[in-house]
Amino acid sequence: MKILCTICMRGGSKGLKNKNLSRMNNKYLMWYTIHTAKKSKIFEDVVVSSDNSSILKIAKTLGIKNFIHRKKTLSKSKTSKILVIRDCLKKMEINKKKKYDLVFDLDVTSPLRIIDDIKKAKKTFIKNKYDILVSGTEARSNPYFNAVKKTKNGVMPVLSLQKKITCRQDAPKVYDLNASIYIWKRNVLLKKDNLWGRKTGLYVMPFERSWDIDTKTDFQIVSFFMENN
Repeated sequence: MKILCTICMRGGSKGLKNKNLSRMNNKYLMWYTIHTAKKSKIFEDVVVSSDNSSILKIAKTLGIKNFIHRKKTLSKSKTSKILVIRDCLKKMEINKKKKYDLVFDLDVTSPLRIIDDIKKAKKTFIKNKYDILVSGTEARSNPYFNAVKKTKNGVMPVLSLQKKITCRQDAPKVYDLNASIYIWKRNVLLKKDNLWGRKTGLYVMPFERSWDIDTKTDFQIVSFFMENN
């Protein structure tokens, strides 16, 4: 089975400036994802896609051999990441003259995943014959119990059920996507522009490994976890 791993890093960032070029615990943030991907030894190829030459140069020093200099039309803040991953797949198949069976995407801003997460996600995907798999963690704020929305008359529950829920434990279990691991079958990725409408599976990760860095506070929290193993 031929598996491609994509690592996509845009130069610009609105939440935390230049986060893909940042350092954490004396290592580049991207090091953690690149290192874990390579050490997992399940990927036929690992490719980095970026519109930023500095990111590509650093990735090369960290042992990445496959690069895609992303075009401007795929480097906008509102560009769907699936389009970027699909672009990686198409270009790598042309460059390597082969077809991949599966595509993994590992987000650099979720550096707390471990090798075991990648291997177990793959096992879950194959065992259940999924078309797509996403990773997530049990939601701390449950929309069936403690999430509200503003209305003309004040606030109302985001979701309501016929049965009144009086404690969080009685609410239907829901999960937050943690942007750590995504898996697609090749043909599904080439046809679908979203994660839903196919047989989509979930790989559940613990909360402490599910931080996705988007703000300075996220960065500080993840740094704390890194420093304390």
